[in-house]
Amino acid sequence: MRFAFLLSAFALLVSLAAPAADAPPALPNGWKLEEQPTDPKAAKVVLIAGSNFYKAGEHDYVAGVTVLADLLKQTPNVAPVIAIDWPTNPETLKNARAVVFLFDGGDKHGILKGEKGNRLAEVGKLLDGGAGFVQLHQTADYPKDFGDRARNLVGGAWEAKHSLRAHWVSEFKDFPEHPITRGVTPFTIDDGYLWKLKFVPEMKGVTPLLRTVNPKSKDDPKANDAIIAWAYDRPEGGRSFVFTGGHLHKSFAEDGYRRFLTNGILWAAGVDVPKEGAPVKLDAADLPNYLTKPPAKAPAKK
Repeated sequence: MRFAFLLSAFALLVSLAAPAADAPPALPNGWKLEEQPTDPKAAKVVLIAGSNFYKAGEHDYVAGVTVLADLLKQTPNVAPVIAIDWPTNPETLKNARAVVFLFDGGDKHGILKGEKGNRLAEVGKLLDGGAGFVQLHQTADYPKDFGDRARNLVGGAWEAKHSLRAHWVSEFKDFPEHPITRGVTPFTIDDGYLWKLKFVPEMKGVTPLLRTVNPKSKDDPKANDAIIAWAYDRPEGGRSFVFTGGHLHKSFAEDGYRRFLTNGILWAAGVDVPKEGAPVKLDAADLPNYLTKPPAKAPAKK
């Protein structure tokens, strides 16, 4: 069954999108919104960020995708393209090798917005063509009615009344053999995770990559409930990668964290990951420069 057909079945349940912000946030480091690659042979990776943010450094979606774009462009023949909320240029998603989501989930999920489910159709067309699909943090959370369709897309999904959210410090030092873990060094992050997810039957096509449990609990760290990152080989072709952490911007200071996410996006896009892992040079001192600045408050009335 094709992805477009699966997604169209849900389209009647999709509400109209909320009005877009009048002025989307400016991008740091000289990035321009939806600037198209000049090399048609380059692997185009479209990163879609939510325009909203909780506060500087937390759920700062635009900051996160801009860092990822700077990391991805270090790999030859990879062309990141940044969009906010959803692409407005019809050329942006055209021929994309992968699409990356970093925005709110649940009933606010960006893929469930749009007139008459057109976003569902756009993503379905991409995945039918074998494009990679990457979901970060809250985008692993779908309404329950969409759970089975989400699992078909990415292998697993967060569901209300079953799955959980939590925040703790995790040390990741043991990694399975997989292209996504190439060159990944141990890293420790203070992060918020979506966990106790529901996966496809028998975990078919799912390769768990990271697990974590509350260090104060007696939960089994090897159980499937502890999975917070995985690779998924879709049954009809194409690759998906999911990491349910990503709450704090400061985690990008960790070399292993940067390489893990960058490798995952490259793998999903069908780009060969080097044996030593992708290049991910970044000066941690520059991270604050990526943060979204809150809009200026109107002067108080006299």
